Amino acid sequence: MKDDKGRFIKGHSGNPQGKPLGARNKATQAALALLDGEAGALSRKAVELALEGDTAALRLCLERIVPPIKEHAITGMVLPEINGPEDILKAVADVARRLADGDILPSQAAALLNVFEHHRKHFEMTELEERIKQLEGTVNAKH
Repeated sequence: MKDDKGRFIKGHSGNPQGKPLGARNKATQAALALLDGEAGALSRKAVELALEGDTAALRLCLERIVPPIKEHAITGMVLPEINGPEDILKAVADVARRLADGDILPSQAAALLNVFEHHRKHFEMTELEERIKQLEGTVNAKH
């Protein structure tokens, strides 16, 4: 859809029908036609090549059997109790030390630091609420 100056109007498609969901391009359709019915034979060949020492085929087969693990649980790690902002600093230092020692992965350290940041924001909001209550009390007492 275009405006009076011939420009497309933001948020309005020039082709509202669009490409149907699940539609495939010609190259994909041709490849699927060639492979039709050959999945079993191709899988067997990949396994044979892997068993013969082809590292690419071996990697392909192993990735299908056991996909790469994206995350590991942190076991045996005791975090300090967090009762106030000062405890967060100790916890952050502890995570930094464990990361430097190789006890935890960078992604795990980032997740833990994210948790600590949420704690910090909670303490900050609680403190601000208390200050506001005190100020409101002082103002109300004067009036």
